[in-house]
Amino acid sequence: MGKIWYDLEGKVVVVTGGGRGIGFELARLLLEQEAKVVICGRKQEGLDAATSELNAGENLLAIQAHIAKEEDVENLFNKAVGNFGRLDVLINNVGMNIVTALVDADLSLWQKIIDSNLNGTFLCSRKAGKVMRDQKKGKIVNISSIAGRRAAPAMGVYGVAKAGIEMMTKVLALELAPFNIQVNAVSPSMVRTKFSQPFWSNKDLYDQIVKSIPLGRIAEPIDVAHPVLFLCSEDSDFITGQTIMVDGGASAI
Repeated sequence: MGKIWYDLEGKVVVVTGGGRGIGFELARLLLEQEAKVVICGRKQEGLDAATSELNAGENLLAIQAHIAKEEDVENLFNKAVGNFGRLDVLINNVGMNIVTALVDADLSLWQKIIDSNLNGTFLCSRKAGKVMRDQKKGKIVNISSIAGRRAAPAMGVYGVAKAGIEMMTKVLALELAPFNIQVNAVSPSMVRTKFSQPFWSNKDLYDQIVKSIPLGRIAEPIDVAHPVLFLCSEDSDFITGQTIMVDGGASAI
């Protein structure tokens, strides 16, 4: 895919979970767009590796944070705004799943998945929304999943969390529209990342998954990143409360 210019030069963008997978691809493309990027992650070694590979100097800030912890979220955004002076875009990218049937999930496992996906998105959006509300401008883009709309074996808790994120997207869009803030989501099917490797690295499973995707392949991180960047840009200023399905046509079946 050729380079597309989204006119994000100088924009301050926080990408949660920006150290790997989709988040890393987003950070890389945003830096190519000459944005100022803040990434966060739970493990410092992962952030150090990403920072070294991105090699973006003062345009990149990496902050260790667990987004399901209020104090970490407060610190993340205070440092982001303190360092760059403002906040233009939040991309809620962090996601995690533990493969289990819903009826076999104990409460602690349920809580862990809900914390990382739904509660973390809430805490980051709440903090960012207040900053953007004062600025009278901003963008929030949530990474959802086709699992939030289509029930799948062993993806139950994760799917419930992602369904909640899609409703949160609509509620935030409605509440923040008077302040010139747009809130949208991108919902991919399976993406070739470490997160989903147990599925796509198994040939039988991969073949079964691809049968349900009209375009005949799973997504690559860049397939997800470009729609996200569009929603970060001023070209999407009249779009809010929407979820874009990036699924190769799977949801059309």
